[in-house]
Amino acid sequence: MHIGVLAETGERERRVSLTPSGVRALYGAGHAVAIESGAGVTAGFPDQAYVDVGADVDERGEVVDGASVVITVNGPDERALQSAPWSAIGSGHVVVGLHDPLGRPARAEALAATDATAISLELVPRITRAQSMDVLSSMATVAGYQAVLLGSTRIQKMIPMLMTAAGTVPPARFLVLGAGVAGLQAIASARRLGAVVEAYDIRPAAQEQIRSLGAKAVDLELADDDAEDAGGYATEQSDDQNRRQHELLAPHVADADVVITTATVPGAASPELVTPEMIESMRPGSVIVDLAAELGGNTRLTRADDEIEHRGVLILGPTDLTSRAPMTASQMFSTNMVSLLRHLAPDGELVLDLNDEITAGTVLTMGGEVRHPAVRSRLGLPELSVTPPNQEEEE
Repeated sequence: MHIGVLAETGERERRVSLTPSGVRALYGAGHAVAIESGAGVTAGFPDQAYVDVGADVDERGEVVDGASVVITVNGPDERALQSAPWSAIGSGHVVVGLHDPLGRPARAEALAATDATAISLELVPRITRAQSMDVLSSMATVAGYQAVLLGSTRIQKMIPMLMTAAGTVPPARFLVLGAGVAGLQAIASARRLGAVVEAYDIRPAAQEQIRSLGAKAVDLELADDDAEDAGGYATEQSDDQNRRQHELLAPHVADADVVITTATVPGAASPELVTPEMIESMRPGSVIVDLAAELGGNTRLTRADDEIEHRGVLILGPTDLTSRAPMTASQMFSTNMVSLLRHLAPDGELVLDLNDEITAGTVLTMGGEVRHPAVRSRLGLPELSVTPPNQEEEE
């Protein structure tokens, strides 16, 4: 394969989709890699580091022109596809990246119109043999860690319990809402800093994971078998369930110095976990770090990439936490990308086998049409007649 790596253009984006170690792995497998000049600089990887492992460094347009596979962290939106170099992609290109197909399905239509094949990293199935390709889990790990650091630096107290000549300093109290990958990493990181940690998740399976990290699992006795979908993500809850959840969570929120919220539902607005009334019950100087800010937030007061103070409580809505540790995030992203590319080209040549569960699950567009069934449904398109691949048991 001829692989092209583009620099990210987002305002707060500092990651790169392939690091020098990733280039080395692909180059050793016989693939050619060209990278846009400066693409890795903000993540700590200068151009020379890529040259040293066999990559060509070139201008943006030249990278796309010479590539059969174009990889990015964030795929192009509808506007970007109308201008160079994205306007040059066509049926001979495979575009791999985060395309947000469930949240912004119109992007999938725009990609399909180019005749390029698009591989969406958000759609990697959550099965055992795809774990090494799971970019979402990798990035959630970074975000959960960074959320704890952010909250710890913004509250008006120290985190661990201290025994000093001036008396005993009690530990800070953290509450983590949502125990997916980001939440579990937040729990572990807060515990390492010495905080007292409570955590809650609507999914029954999360309770034991919370306890295994040394945190107290908040059991509201609201969980049921419909609380998560087949992919392990939380599902939307009824209004009555949400109301009852708010009532039972309120005292735990009031007792916390830092609340970290991580709850998202794929393709839907983030659920409201913390109401304004609950925020008003918190102590002045407390902090909420809302990791769901980009999708509306887990509080109605959250503003993406902004800070809101409400009755003395600081509400943070960062959407760039993965880019605050760009070297680590890029290394993890790159490892996932190499694993996926090796799967798609097991013998060196790209093979998009739609009878393979991983390939079929990640192909967003092909042959001028949107192929993923969930995205087609959101666009109001009819189902495609395809033979489903063999299903593998989910982990």
